[in-house]
Amino acid sequence: MEGRGARTVNRLGWIFAVVVSAMVLLPSARSQAPAEIPRIGILSFAAAPSGTDPDPDQGVLRGLRELGYVERLNILIERRYANGQDALLAAQAAELVNLKVRVILAGGPGPREAAKRATSTVPIITVSGSDPVREGWAQSLAHPGGNITGFTVTFPGLDLKRLELLKQAFPGIVRVGIVTEFHKQDVMQNLEAGARQLGLQLHVLEVRGRSEFDAAFKLARQQGVQALVVVATNIIVAHRSQLAELSISERLPSMSEFPVLAQAGFLMTYGADLDELGRLSVIQMDKILKGARPGDLPIEQPTKFYLTVNLKTAKALGIAIPQSLLLRADEVIQ
Repeated sequence: MEGRGARTVNRLGWIFAVVVSAMVLLPSARSQAPAEIPRIGILSFAAAPSGTDPDPDQGVLRGLRELGYVERLNILIERRYANGQDALLAAQAAELVNLKVRVILAGGPGPREAAKRATSTVPIITVSGSDPVREGWAQSLAHPGGNITGFTVTFPGLDLKRLELLKQAFPGIVRVGIVTEFHKQDVMQNLEAGARQLGLQLHVLEVRGRSEFDAAFKLARQQGVQALVVVATNIIVAHRSQLAELSISERLPSMSEFPVLAQAGFLMTYGADLDELGRLSVIQMDKILKGARPGDLPIEQPTKFYLTVNLKTAKALGIAIPQSLLLRADEVIQ
């Protein structure tokens, strides 16, 4: 009897020890439970990736990989594409907010403004604009305040540099068409004096959407335009392939800003690399996911500008690019 009693006491003591251990371990187990996977949103004016153009988010996706983010493992990505339609952006921005994304990556002024109207609390990282303070989405570059930060992407001063490169490539040109969403007086105010010094006459071809491209090229023919400088706004980037095809069919050398336009068939581009800025924007996103406030993250500016030349387009146009320019190019598309 005494042996059985001792064994019973020992068994009860063992059970008590297990229960106590479990009570001690449970809080620790709870503290080690996996955190909720953060969800981010990408809002783009462009079309969804297709077989003809590169993925517009390839820079962002590369940046995520470099920082160790793997989709559905430690990051969830909600992508929304407006397919070149401004009217879709407001609903898409609201949808991302309703999905409780932690950060919205807004590519360009249209997506930035749609996201800004949709939320004043969800952090927004944008790659857009030339003067954030004047455009009203930042208090200053060093301390933007509010819920938006990111990168400036365009520099009006580079428009003259693009004219200079075009003149260097084709010394005989005189009449240059400026394809742009902006009003004629704004373009002429920034470029007229410099163009005159280069011996160039500017003809502003205003476009507000894809439906106006054909009329713009018809006007270019009527005005005897010999080459084009295309101001790379959201509409232009979204329809870059169509514009490149039109330029080639009209036998007009085309110059623009971002390398992605040269990759789509423009003859030359000079400006910042959107893919690189997308990659860098992920660094800001990572800081925000780790607790930084967007209003405290400085708005950054590109530090390198790339000259890209598309020799396939030159061949299609039946023209030669001077060797001096090819030697300066950061990328030559064969």
